[in-house]
Amino acid sequence: MELNALVRARLAAPNFWHLATVNPDGSPQVTPMWVDVEGDHVMFNTSRGRVKEENLRRDPRVSLSCVAPENPYDRVEIRGRVVRFVEGDEAERCMDRLAKKYVGTDRYEWLVPGEQRVMVLVEPTRVRHVVGVEPFRPGILP
Repeated sequence: MELNALVRARLAAPNFWHLATVNPDGSPQVTPMWVDVEGDHVMFNTSRGRVKEENLRRDPRVSLSCVAPENPYDRVEIRGRVVRFVEGDEAERCMDRLAKKYVGTDRYEWLVPGEQRVMVLVEPTRVRHVVGVEPFRPGILP
């Protein structure tokens, strides 16, 4: 699934996205995230041991959603699956890049001693852009 220009622009801007993962009991877990584009993948960063990181290593399915800052009825949803976890220096550079984008600092300043960052790459499998009220699926209404 390709990311079109509008979706790439939404990902490239400092918008907060909501990331949904699946807990071991099947319930949803949702977290606001800093995101970006990495080639044809959606990229975000987390830490080893976070609930979302553990969920994604067990079940790589994700859903990300974002509303346009100027119009909350203009939204993008990206469903996909995690295809790669990156740790070490590359993950830390990625977090610094996100900090620059979202808060304007050259480095991510909230690193906790001993924290290990993880860059997560998601391959989109479904991308939807909806403005206004979404129509019903065919056959739902009489």
